[in-house]
Amino acid sequence: MSSSRRLLASIHDVAPVHAARLDRLVPLVEEAVGPGRFALLVVPDFHRQGLLTADPGFGRRLRDWSNAGCEIFLHGFTHLDESRHHSASARWKAARMTAGEGEFLGLSTRDAETRIAEGRDMVEQLIGRPIAGFVAPAWLYGEDSIAALAAQNIRMIEDHFRVWNPQTSAVLARGPVVTYASRSAARIASSILWSQLATRLLARAQTVRLAVHPHDVDSPRLLAEIARALAAFARSHRPSPYRDLVPG
Repeated sequence: MSSSRRLLASIHDVAPVHAARLDRLVPLVEEAVGPGRFALLVVPDFHRQGLLTADPGFGRRLRDWSNAGCEIFLHGFTHLDESRHHSASARWKAARMTAGEGEFLGLSTRDAETRIAEGRDMVEQLIGRPIAGFVAPAWLYGEDSIAALAAQNIRMIEDHFRVWNPQTSAVLARGPVVTYASRSAARIASSILWSQLATRLLARAQTVRLAVHPHDVDSPRLLAEIARALAAFARSHRPSPYRDLVPG
């Protein structure tokens, strides 16, 4: 293993509504990369099904994960795309790249700033430290959302192909994210194929990102492939925090 090659593992959609699935997913990730050596992407009010602050027990779990070393990212506010998209490009992304989850694709700068500020305050109050950055639901951003992130002094965000600073546009890492889709048998099969190819194609990449979601645990086939891919990448890359991408 080259010590300069990094594996950035993350769990998305961390919220009380997914507590039972996280009970299965967190240990699987920990077994491959080690306790506290992965990021958690937190949604303050996932699908409007319950605020983080309404579940003190889950809030304590989140703080414990943070204290153990996990980086905590804000991951939207509701994860729901409720915007009316005006451009053909945005409409295509909303329809083809996600199933109504691209919350920050069509928000105005003002609305995006409000959600970022409220979500960050809620999460930081729970964990007792600053968030590590922001990742938009479905990795989809509109220009106004990126401007809002820069205005809110967020210094690390990511999409499907890069990690960067929205204030300076400095790119911190490049390369596709390895992730999984569980909504249908066809998506499960294509996810497994991509994951198997990725462990070969990205074996010498400087930075590998692998992201999992709570509903991945609903498919035994996906869980087995995630465990295999994490173990494979952990042999060729050092499990690392996102903060290691920042120079200096």
